[in-house]
Amino acid sequence: MTEEILVNHTLHETRIAVVQQGVVQELHIERAAARGLTGNVYLGKVSRVLPGMQSAFIDIGLERAAFLHVADLWQSRAQHGGSGQPMPIEKVLFEGQPLLVQVIKDPLGTKGARLSTQISIAGRLLVYLPQDPHIGVSQRIGDEKERQALKERLQAVLGDTEKGGYIIRTSAEDCDLSELATDVEYLRLRWQGILDASRRQPAPSLLYQELSSTQRILRDVASDTTAAIVIDSREELGRLQEFARVYVPSMLERLRAHTGDRPLFGLHAVENEIEKALARRVDLKSGGYLIIDQTEALTTIDVNTGGYIGGRNFDDTIFKTNLEATHSIARQLRVRNLGGIIIVDFIDMSGSEHRDAVLAELRRALARDRTRTSVNGFTALGLVELTRKRTRESLAHLLCEACPTCGGRGEVKTARTICYEILREIQRESRQFNPKEFRILASQGVIDLFLEEEAPPLAALCDAIGKQISLQVETAYGQEQYDIVLV
Repeated sequence: MTEEILVNHTLHETRIAVVQQGVVQELHIERAAARGLTGNVYLGKVSRVLPGMQSAFIDIGLERAAFLHVADLWQSRAQHGGSGQPMPIEKVLFEGQPLLVQVIKDPLGTKGARLSTQISIAGRLLVYLPQDPHIGVSQRIGDEKERQALKERLQAVLGDTEKGGYIIRTSAEDCDLSELATDVEYLRLRWQGILDASRRQPAPSLLYQELSSTQRILRDVASDTTAAIVIDSREELGRLQEFARVYVPSMLERLRAHTGDRPLFGLHAVENEIEKALARRVDLKSGGYLIIDQTEALTTIDVNTGGYIGGRNFDDTIFKTNLEATHSIARQLRVRNLGGIIIVDFIDMSGSEHRDAVLAELRRALARDRTRTSVNGFTALGLVELTRKRTRESLAHLLCEACPTCGGRGEVKTARTICYEILREIQRESRQFNPKEFRILASQGVIDLFLEEEAPPLAALCDAIGKQISLQVETAYGQEQYDIVLV
């Protein structure tokens, strides 16, 4: 299935959409003010070692210290012979120690960046592991003969002097020896540049910055199935052409400038897709729908039949809705970049045959995802558990913030609830203070309720405390906001 990659670039923001048959399959957004850190290499400084958690906080020059767990500390395994339990972190690190680290997970919410001392540098065909003498092959290359042939081809390029390791990427399947040699040379130069910078610069310092989002898309996402890469910025098109000429020459002829007066994302309905990806409800073509709720700990997806009444019987209707939902769920995970623990509540199916078919279809739909996912199957409660690797903020966290009115709850107290809160507050204050009058400042809806349905309890409170209570509308107040002024 062919695809198009659309790039909307400005000085402050780059937005990228991967489109197949007119449907957006992936969205990538990078802002100059908050560029992603994953892949960056730093010379950090150990600021605190936590033996009880077998972890450490590392200062890499960011607002929040980054986090390093002993499992991501290759020195701990190496000093213990590379097998068995790693050495305790307090025996490897000490406060103030300079340390070469790489970001493996961007800061998320209140958490700092996650680090590893196992450096990996991605090229077009290979991933270089300078500290790990091991040659691996992408899991997406399933044929064992092809895997072995690729290893032998790379070994012929490396010779016997190479001390580092490599992972052969899917894009290397049809490459020749000269392309592999070019990639190896590029990766070695990158690593040498990092080492040279680490000797010259003080800690904390940025030693290597991952490619821009458009360059990464060209390197990691564009493939033989990519029909065109359309860019609406002449300057960015020129930069990408220079990058492609050196590293991805096969993509050079597919880079095109967007022409016409209509904005690129508007022309291909990507703007509408972004709005839909921020909504809680996702409609299915059959009439069913999904409800997606994202929380700090996990994401829940609820499948509903909605208005779908097709099928020969009710079980058949449920089965077809669940099957359709699997493809929509897989696409929503990619478009919204949802990660971590994901719980899917499919409509209850009575037969195990239908459950197995839905699970198999979900796995097939998720197999297209470039991000690692794992499906754990149905639980005893009939829910499907799956995980998706989380390395950057979701689309909602990137584009939105908690509602200032409800504080992120998704709900606000009713006007009647606020009225009763105000009455209780006035009653409490009347016991402590002795003003001439209590003045209520609140939203229009709350004041209207006091003037109409809640006028009797307000009058009863006036009589009970022996004070006048006046009302004043504050148009700038949200429904939950109010003040009681003692006059």
